[in-house]
Amino acid sequence: MEIILKPIISSPKLVLYLRELESIVEAEDKKRRYFYEEISEDQKAEFINGELVMHSPAKLRHTVVCKFLSELLDTYVRIHGFGHVGSEKLLVSLTRNDYEPDICFFSKEKSAEFFPDQMKFPAPDFIAEILSPSTEEKDRVIKFTDYAAHGVSEYWIIDPDKEIVEQYALRGDAYELLLKVKHGILQSHAISGFEIPVRAIFDEKENLDMLRKILSEKE
Repeated sequence: MEIILKPIISSPKLVLYLRELESIVEAEDKKRRYFYEEISEDQKAEFINGELVMHSPAKLRHTVVCKFLSELLDTYVRIHGFGHVGSEKLLVSLTRNDYEPDICFFSKEKSAEFFPDQMKFPAPDFIAEILSPSTEEKDRVIKFTDYAAHGVSEYWIIDPDKEIVEQYALRGDAYELLLKVKHGILQSHAISGFEIPVRAIFDEKENLDMLRKILSEKE
């Protein structure tokens, strides 16, 4: 951040830059208020860098992968009382942008503050985004930077076509790639004890086997 700001701070145009930025932020805040007023529960929409982003319906492969991981994570978290898992229509409101992550997890401490009619949520502890051609750039660039800047401690990027999972962990204020895998075991750093085969995200039989294993932990 200091590297970016240094030439601006040292410029005699600093105050002019500041006024221009204030004008941009004011206009963006107006758009954002309109976004909050207009979005409805049946839409998947995000507010990103001053623009309203509407999402088209997802392909079957995307929805299946989202369902497989969401069910595993939600079942595990509820059995252990670790917090709350949200998916797709939950609006995460950060300092500038509003996102609807495919899957996210909030710790018990954070989710204890939630209330039934809540519509905007703070930065989660874990986010998984499932790539599509229309979202990949945002998932890999804007969201990647924004999630890290707001302390999301773990980020998974999932390619449903190549069946690859990238696991990132927060180190300081940036993400470090821990794994990029098609097979093997994924062990979450944000969710204690959550450990699944990569194939359980993509393969129905593997998914059901893992779901049974998680459910058996309750017995």
